[in-house]
Amino acid sequence: MALKNPGDSRTRSWVQIFIVFGLCCFFYILGAWQRSGFGKGDSIALEITKHGADCNIIPSLNFETHHAGDVGNADESEKPKSFKPCPPRYVDYTPCQDQKRAMTFPRDNMVYRERHCPGEEEKLHCLVPAPEGYVTPFPWPKSRDYVPYANAPYKALTVEKAIQNWIQYEGNVFRFPGGGTQFPQGADKYIDQLTDVIPITNGTVRTALDTGCGVASWGAYLWSRNVLTMSFAPRDSHEAQVQFSLERGVPAVIGVLGTIKMPYPSRAFDMAHCSRCLIPWGANDGMYLKEVDRVLRPGGYWILSGPPINWRNNYKAWQRPKEELEEEQQRIEDAAKLLCWEKKHEKGEIAIWQKRVNDGSCRGRQDDSQVNFCKAGEANDVWYKKMDECITPYPDVSSPDEVAGGELKPFPERLYAVPPRIASGSVPGVSVETYQEDNNIWKKHVSAYKKINRLIDSGRYRNILDMNAGMGGFAAALDSPKLWVMNVMPSVAEKETLGVIYERGLIGIYHDWCEAFSTYPRTYDLIHAHGLFSLYKDKCNIEDILLEMDRILRPEGAVIFRDEVDVLIKVKKITAGMRWDTKMVDHEDGPLVPEKVLVAVKQYWTVGGNTTYVE
Repeated sequence: MALKNPGDSRTRSWVQIFIVFGLCCFFYILGAWQRSGFGKGDSIALEITKHGADCNIIPSLNFETHHAGDVGNADESEKPKSFKPCPPRYVDYTPCQDQKRAMTFPRDNMVYRERHCPGEEEKLHCLVPAPEGYVTPFPWPKSRDYVPYANAPYKALTVEKAIQNWIQYEGNVFRFPGGGTQFPQGADKYIDQLTDVIPITNGTVRTALDTGCGVASWGAYLWSRNVLTMSFAPRDSHEAQVQFSLERGVPAVIGVLGTIKMPYPSRAFDMAHCSRCLIPWGANDGMYLKEVDRVLRPGGYWILSGPPINWRNNYKAWQRPKEELEEEQQRIEDAAKLLCWEKKHEKGEIAIWQKRVNDGSCRGRQDDSQVNFCKAGEANDVWYKKMDECITPYPDVSSPDEVAGGELKPFPERLYAVPPRIASGSVPGVSVETYQEDNNIWKKHVSAYKKINRLIDSGRYRNILDMNAGMGGFAAALDSPKLWVMNVMPSVAEKETLGVIYERGLIGIYHDWCEAFSTYPRTYDLIHAHGLFSLYKDKCNIEDILLEMDRILRPEGAVIFRDEVDVLIKVKKITAGMRWDTKMVDHEDGPLVPEKVLVAVKQYWTVGGNTTYVE
């Protein structure tokens, strides 16, 4: 059939059908190659392949029909640069939390555990390999309880935390019974205790923060109660905490409360938690509690379990002087009072405070000489900024009962309700109308993605990363009990919208993609990059960003790029040397739209075999 008029709507429709159909076949075939937790064919992918369309109907489909001219303008004589694998010792390399580099920094206030990224001359320009025997993780919810040993072959925690029910080694898998230092009987029973005080089950509490998370069992078990938890822990002597968390399919990043602000916006979380996380909450004039207060939503809850709570009964078991523990708890109580938190509960080793809904309900605080308020407008200025010893002020209210910053709908209604930050006009350049339009656009984009890659929302992709999340439209359109999305707001973004994302009941983080992400290799199943390379044009090397994407993408994981065609051609040329398979397709509105979509799948390869490594 001759396609003589590419502007004709019927012709465009046929072109789109051919392209979508062909890409479906592309992913069916790739899906059939994917490995399950025991190295066998991925059952979901095989089922899709079994019932999928006959790919031989259009055997000669050309995926780049509309880009041949653009591609042809490139220098065909110049072969793509080929990237060799990094040496096997880099299999779990985390560039900005490298252990050797960390040990050169001061120990005070955990400075050495913070982000310390390599300079340009130290950056690796190679592909981080997967360990020998690496397999695709089990689908959720089985992944919550079982992780293939080959993916993170570290047994230290099975010995160190043996009596605390964290993790057990069983042949070729690790099993996670759901226990923790403060809840050896299981996270579910522990959460049941919290629900006696906190409205966890009715959608009021949706976003949670777990500081010093261990293997993130608290967050893993909150998922079944529709609570989305951001967990973090340092890369320290407890080998692979965050790596295990992500292998389980639980949101987590490498992080620590030290001297730098947490990479989250103000008023983000409905609930924050510390279960024996070893953070000195009363130290530095309560600086760490002030930082939790910054990210805690008005009316939100803070939970502390373990020392020094119930010190009178436990000081001997904890092998600490009771006077020291008493003083430690008093400092916490004093700091909480200064922050205008109300203590709601203390029983056993669990204490719960609630942040007041506005400043007016904290009488006399404005006149207290001990209170030092932070400057207005700095609450979200956090990237590499020192933690303040000041208190973040509440937004203004017009009545005593008004929730500062605006009251949120329960989840899931919250997902598409107009976020208070937008309704109040506090996000420059974003109106209610532009927000609603953005949602409609992303519903359309995600619908097209699902036609291109039928594995989306099949259970095959659990951990998803949106590298330039905007207002969270991509994550909202993908919302599913089978997956979660880490929404990243680049530090160079034009609009401050991460707070909006949290008000929708989603989670995310600030980051600069000129640096490595705070995660282990192979921790995301699907990566989405919309306008990212246009945003970072002339800011840093495209090659470095793509190599970082390769580091954090699982073998046989997928990438969806959406950008201007000229940008994507450059990206495609670099990925040709990265062991990625790629296909370029038109915007869903047709070939005349300059924005295109580039889809990619990372090939499966591991340490060993006939691989030649970088010296």
